[in-house]
Amino acid sequence: MTNSSGNSTGAEPDFIDVGEGGGARRIAVRKRPGSLPGVFWLGGFNSDMSGTKAQALDGWAAEQGRACVRFDYSGHGESSGKFADGTIGKWHEESLAVFDAVCDGPQVVVGSSMGGWMALLLARKLAKRRGIDGRASLKGLVLIAPAPDFTEELMWKGFAPDVRDEIMTKGVWHRPSEYSEQAYPITRALIEDGRNHLLLGGTIDVGCPVRILQGAQDPDVPWQHAFALTHCLPSDDVVLTLVQDGDHRLSRPQDIARMLGAVNELASGA
Repeated sequence: MTNSSGNSTGAEPDFIDVGEGGGARRIAVRKRPGSLPGVFWLGGFNSDMSGTKAQALDGWAAEQGRACVRFDYSGHGESSGKFADGTIGKWHEESLAVFDAVCDGPQVVVGSSMGGWMALLLARKLAKRRGIDGRASLKGLVLIAPAPDFTEELMWKGFAPDVRDEIMTKGVWHRPSEYSEQAYPITRALIEDGRNHLLLGGTIDVGCPVRILQGAQDPDVPWQHAFALTHCLPSDDVVLTLVQDGDHRLSRPQDIARMLGAVNELASGA
């Protein structure tokens, strides 16, 4: 794993190499230097670090003089690789690699949709090594329409038998998207690898406060999914905010304000 050209907040990202041989990926990273706790952005499935919420978080960090890190998973945005080659395991590996390589000191991790799953996997990993080393730690989690286990609970279990058959026999099914004119691939590898990283149904030790923002009108991640997640978090400091008229993206000005308010609360807390 290498980091090229130092910190960057300009037009060109830095790159971190993750993996070896045929599995190597170049991950595009943008780091804004500043005070701690920093903020660490984890984007959604088929999204990137130029999205509305990611840009708003970076802009807020700039105004606050606070450190901020954003990156693109492989197959997303400015990182290398094909989207169809991605799996939950690969994207988790990249999340941890970027966090360890770029972040210093305590961080508030902000995860949107699939990024919520990535954030929980990251937090669980960091909690296991708490006190073992002096690397960056978690100050808190802000999860926006979090989608842990979505490959199984929100995809596979809801797919029609013919869709499941196509995924298993052909290795891929192209799913129409409400957010893009192009359908996106759902691969057998994505589904099967996702089963190695399931979190719901057990205790998730994240070792920090958690704030969850969930739209009641979300067609992709139902509010019941977020409610189920709260039962897996043993910490007393878990707050779920249900936005009655909110959709999946939660990118309206009032939604952005809620996100930034939650980040500010955790970053400013004792």
